[in-house]
Amino acid sequence: MERLLVLVRHGQSEWNLKNLFTGWKDPGLTEKGVSEAIEAGQQLKDLKLEFDIAFTSNLSRAQKTLDLILAELGQTGLTTIRDQALNERDYGDITGMNKDEAREKFGEEQVHIWRRSFDVPPPGGESLKMTAERVLPYYHAEILPRVLQGNRTIIAAHGNSLRALIMELENLSSEEILKRELGTGAPIIYRLDEEGNVQSVQDLAA
Repeated sequence: MERLLVLVRHGQSEWNLKNLFTGWKDPGLTEKGVSEAIEAGQQLKDLKLEFDIAFTSNLSRAQKTLDLILAELGQTGLTTIRDQALNERDYGDITGMNKDEAREKFGEEQVHIWRRSFDVPPPGGESLKMTAERVLPYYHAEILPRVLQGNRTIIAAHGNSLRALIMELENLSSEEILKRELGTGAPIIYRLDEEGNVQSVQDLAA
């Protein structure tokens, strides 16, 4: 029995393009982001992958990315579950702020700590550790059981919610996951054993 799990970060958003902290705000995809999502669908189609169920966040950039991928696969009617547990990390008070402006206001070192430490959140926001604390229980309760039953599963979500999953799947340390960059619209294909451990991983951005 195949136990397939595919993770895809959404295509480039309007706020990615403007270098803004996005978090739970809901900008749409850029033209490039749309193209990235379509390309992701084409890559999965070339590999002859199909899915039994899809998960995404409550944010439209991830939902639109998923819709475009499924359209390429001819699976527009696929059962899709949306949940804010898969939302991007909440950047709190710096949401909507240009990253360069944030460095000028708070100092480069402080902004670097907020962005790249594991457990230090920005004011009013979430750290990666806090993001993982909502993503991983949802994964274990709602997603992993379906994968283990043989449901081929795709998740379209966000850089940090997916980092939380990758940290768990690949047994990475808090230091290792902070160095992991996820390309927009680039599928990562995992095949799991009967206990949910990763047997193989294929990163289509590589």
